[in-house]
Amino acid sequence: MTGMRVVAFGYMTWGRRTIEAVLAAGHEVPLIVTHPDGDNAYEKIFNESVADLAADHGIPLLVRNRAEDAEVREAVAGAAADVMVVSNWRTWLPPEVYSLPRLGTVNVHDALLPAYAGFAPLNWALINDEPEVGVTAHMMNAEFDAGDIILQLRTPVSDDDTVVDLFDRTLAMFGPITVEALERVATGRTDWTPQDRTAASYFHRRGEEDNRIDWAWPARDIFNLVRAQADPYPNAYCFHRGERLRVLRARVTDDAIGGTPGRIVIRRGSGVVIVAGADARRGRNRGVLVERVRTDDGREYDAADHFPQMGGYLTSHPS
Repeated sequence: MTGMRVVAFGYMTWGRRTIEAVLAAGHEVPLIVTHPDGDNAYEKIFNESVADLAADHGIPLLVRNRAEDAEVREAVAGAAADVMVVSNWRTWLPPEVYSLPRLGTVNVHDALLPAYAGFAPLNWALINDEPEVGVTAHMMNAEFDAGDIILQLRTPVSDDDTVVDLFDRTLAMFGPITVEALERVATGRTDWTPQDRTAASYFHRRGEEDNRIDWAWPARDIFNLVRAQADPYPNAYCFHRGERLRVLRARVTDDAIGGTPGRIVIRRGSGVVIVAGADARRGRNRGVLVERVRTDDGREYDAADHFPQMGGYLTSHPS
């Protein structure tokens, strides 16, 4: 395939890796559009700079929260692009922009669409115990992450995976899937796979409330939340004696642990066992073995060292 003119919209590490792959494949990038650095905790984690990449390659750059103004439209039109590539663009793109390139716009999203459109798809998928995650390249239309699918790449999720493992594996897919999608689009094909909108789901940005542990949840749900918020993400947390406690590592017990949700029951190795599940009083639920915790002053402890005695409760809110 001969190189195409590719306008790129991208942000953070996902956007940078996508644009790097487009350039490495021999395409010309006449314009890059990116977001300014954000204050959201999730926007400070994997934030390799797209702006720096543009500067390093001498590519014209626009910085926008939203890309709906006349200057953006005129810049994209003036770039005379064959196609546009979008990766981790965080706001809605209007048809007047994404329809300008002659072959349309390819969006790359780290989920197996139509499920997990929107934000933090890997965190949400791990919380929901999905058996696999992946990346989708699709044609952009007027609805978030809803256009026809060009191709998808997948990776299974094991109990040993944290969200960082899934990030690493899916990030490695961004370059290859983008280059392959561009090769397919360059042929002029338009017979892509429509998304099944009855199977679609859209998720919001994650915030502090979303990371609060509810000990009435089943143990596996708590385990999934903890590993979905592993460092460097904002951690899952609860409270002990009114003080916030971040849970860094946990797993599900092999045996049933009966009692009241949140009760600190027994030491096992370097961890402590916590009762979980709304009906834990029946003695049929697995417990949560909390292994590693961090206090608000930033100190980390093995859970068995942090709790001086058994008894008492972990709670969802300061008591």
